[in-house]
Parts: sequence; C-alpha cells; structure tokens
Amino acid sequence: MSHTPHELAEEFPDKIDAISQLKQTDAHFARLADEYHEVNRVVHRAETNVEPMEELAEVELRKKRAVLKDQIWAILSKS
Repeated sequence: MSHTPHELAEEFPDKIDAISQLKQTDAHFARLADEYHEVNRVVHRAETNVEPMEELAEVELRKKRAVLKDQIWAILSKS
C-alpha cells in the first residue's frame, strides 16, 4: 500500500497523543477524524489517478478536507 499524504499524524505531529485520546473519548472528534480519513483517501486516490475523477469534484473534496482539518484543529488546539 502506498503512503497517503495529509494523514492527521503528519498534519499535527505534536498532537498524536491528543488525537488518539480524543478518538477514544470524544465521539464528535472521532467522527470528524474518520470522515477526514475517508475524504483524504479519496483525494489521494484521485490525485494519483488510481480512481480519477472530474477536477471540480476533486476540488470540492479538497475543500471538504480543509474544513474538516480546521474543525479538528479547533478541537486539538483546546486540548
């Protein structure tokens, strides 16, 4: 399996422990993290032409990934 960029551990390397803890204790955070992971994988597969998609759809997914990342950071920055 190839390396998928933009994983949460790479995006927030100093928050790995907090991410793990929040995934176990905060259902909302866990849902955000799971959704981020799914969107990120789809974007990566589109970018690498494993599962190509129309450019507009890919751009929309990147925007969604950015929104999810911002929401995740808002929670992480308080922990």
